[in-house]
Amino acid sequence: MSNLIEDLNWRYATKRMNGQTVPQEKLNTILEAIKLSPSSAGLQPYNIIVISDQETKDKIFKEAAQQPQIPDASHLLVFAAWDKITAAQVTEYMNLIATTRNIEVESLSKFQENVTNSIEARSDEGNFNWAARQAYIALGHALVAAATEHVDATPMEGFNNAKLDEVLGLAEKGLKSVVIMTLGYRDAENDGLAKAKKVRRPSEELFISL
Repeated sequence: MSNLIEDLNWRYATKRMNGQTVPQEKLNTILEAIKLSPSSAGLQPYNIIVISDQETKDKIFKEAAQQPQIPDASHLLVFAAWDKITAAQVTEYMNLIATTRNIEVESLSKFQENVTNSIEARSDEGNFNWAARQAYIALGHALVAAATEHVDATPMEGFNNAKLDEVLGLAEKGLKSVVIMTLGYRDAENDGLAKAKKVRRPSEELFISL
């Protein structure tokens, strides 16, 4: 069994954390994995807010997400999708491609046209929903990366999005929260499921081979 599978068997959605700080190098690895995650057209239409400030975590716990992992986590990552996607953002991305690959931006005109047309064909709500799905791909990368670093991570949807956006001032940044993830270390003594066997559907039921 590969180390990755061993790490994924070790990983679970931690219910209680012990307040221990995640070392910076481990956090950097998780953030780099998020950065390297794929997205449709490569646009990455989201931002990740990285929160370690205890006062901010406590305020989020009080006003937006009453889940015990939040104040006891080392870090809280908020995956926030772009509220609106504009032609200017697409242009900025094309310039980044050209600079990174040392090519003429004009050579990307057809690609830029296709991306822009796709965005303009959808409503703002449709584009936000599309962006949110891309953020979930990044979340998946973060969860796997955390497992390989043996850092506990808990993804969460059960929170008040509007309140969280207000606490973090996301509207002013053109963002809306989608999903959050706590990073830290499990409190095995106070987490009743810390040593429980992982439950997953059998492979023969989960996978369909054609």
